[in-house]
Amino acid sequence: MIHDSEIVKGCLKGSLKMQKELYDRFAPKMLGVCLRYARDKEEAEDILQEGFIKVFLKLTEFRGDGSFEGWIRRIMVNTAINYYMRFRKHLYQLDIKEIEEVTEDQQVVFDQLHVKDLLSLVQNLPVGYRTVFNLYEIEGYQHKEIAEMMDISVSTSKTQLLHARRLLQKRLGSYSREIVKN
Repeated sequence: MIHDSEIVKGCLKGSLKMQKELYDRFAPKMLGVCLRYARDKEEAEDILQEGFIKVFLKLTEFRGDGSFEGWIRRIMVNTAINYYMRFRKHLYQLDIKEIEEVTEDQQVVFDQLHVKDLLSLVQNLPVGYRTVFNLYEIEGYQHKEIAEMMDISVSTSKTQLLHARRLLQKRLGSYSREIVKN
């Protein structure tokens, strides 16, 4: 197995073999990252391609301080956020009426919930909710950082997270009722 540092050196020298190795090694994992921010697989693949273009263009900026995979992951997350920022004025925003009451005593049949189902629930969140949810819950950013990244207020970040959680709870409730019916 070729070490990451060798791949970086090869890519910087223009080696197509090393560029392919870099892409083949990291694309599957990074697609998973992009899927969490995207509405569907096609959009995730667009973000992934745009992200890898940035990886190759910024390769000279990698200093080797942290992990190479972590550096690539950060580029993918930032690319997903930039994608959202670029297209947010055209994206559907969920009406507050759709987020009404979530019954707390709904029991979800978790052992029948598959990762693909959970990913689908997250992907179907409105883009603002989905982005804040991923940044806060998955990536571990704080609301202040999210607000700066997305050019929104801290309170908007908190509100978007709250609405995302409520909507996911509501949809999980619907999902559990469907499982019980079947």
